[in-house]
Amino acid sequence: RQQKWKSSVSTRAKMPPCDFVPEKYESYPYERMQKIREQNISPSLRMYYKKPLLLHQGHMQWLFDYEGQRYLDLFAGIVTVSVGHCHPKVTVATQKQLARLWHTTNIYMHPSIQEYAEKLTSLLPDPLKVVYLTNSGSEANDLAMFMARLYTRNFDIISFRGAYHGGSPYTLGLTSIGLYKHGLANGFGCSTTMLPDVFRGPWGGSHCRDSPVQTVRKCSCSEGECHANDQYIEQFKDTLNTSVPKTIAGFIAEPIQGVNGAVQYPRSFLKEAYQLARERGGVCISDEVQTGFGRTGSHFWGFQTHDVVPDIVTLAKGIGNGFPMAAVVTTKEIASSLAQNLHFNTFGGSPLACVVGAAVLD
Repeated sequence: RQQKWKSSVSTRAKMPPCDFVPEKYESYPYERMQKIREQNISPSLRMYYKKPLLLHQGHMQWLFDYEGQRYLDLFAGIVTVSVGHCHPKVTVATQKQLARLWHTTNIYMHPSIQEYAEKLTSLLPDPLKVVYLTNSGSEANDLAMFMARLYTRNFDIISFRGAYHGGSPYTLGLTSIGLYKHGLANGFGCSTTMLPDVFRGPWGGSHCRDSPVQTVRKCSCSEGECHANDQYIEQFKDTLNTSVPKTIAGFIAEPIQGVNGAVQYPRSFLKEAYQLARERGGVCISDEVQTGFGRTGSHFWGFQTHDVVPDIVTLAKGIGNGFPMAAVVTTKEIASSLAQNLHFNTFGGSPLACVVGAAVLD
């Protein structure tokens, strides 16, 4: 009877309908693609699955492989495809700009950089109205660190354990996940503090965070109190008192940790941590690479869910729907610190990137 029940139940989910027909795959056979991958592409770029996917085309929420097999893409290119693969409006805007002007140095004016800067900054609260366009999240966080140190004339920056802020030599100091560490010197001037993880950490109860999904541990706090938050704030204070000088350059945090497992903090933690960091002379950096552009569902920016306004915001991934672009948005005062000497980015803010970014926002 049990065997009969097992054989009659399908474990394969039924795919929603789709009327899009992908183009016929006409490139190399799968086996040759595998061989080229093994011989000519860096082995550090690891692939998933025993038989890695060979993807051929995308359309909105769908991906198609070389055999025409359809997949519902819940991974979104590592939280990057924000409005759908090859969205028609973004594709048309990109094609028009490709026929007009791909690239020119940003020491000249071209319409799209001004138009995009105005459109992007209009979505951020005062005084976050100055943007520096780059090409990747690591690059954006790298620049945010540099700006924080220039502006404050301090050096030390604090991040959470379990944080991911990039893989460049500079940002690896802020990234606190062992698998990304390569045994080389990095992180001078970077300190980590305990992650206020109410699910896996030592403190946390059933009413600590705003998510519909709560920790299974019961909460005995009275209305308006949060024992877990108080304990994690004490840990943050301990880091300030023992691991860094009296003045710091900044504190950086993702509004919700991404790579470490979608970790949410107690409701008022970031607000109190921002205040403590600013009392030490530091600026507060919100890494919105994964949480920005409506990714959290309830707000356009992740920091809005914490009722805070950062001093610097870093953006990437969903900003271009898969096009390589990123941004640092900050105040006029902090941005001015970078103008003391030359700082230049060849591809950041290109005509093509800005048109793509504007189409994604639209």
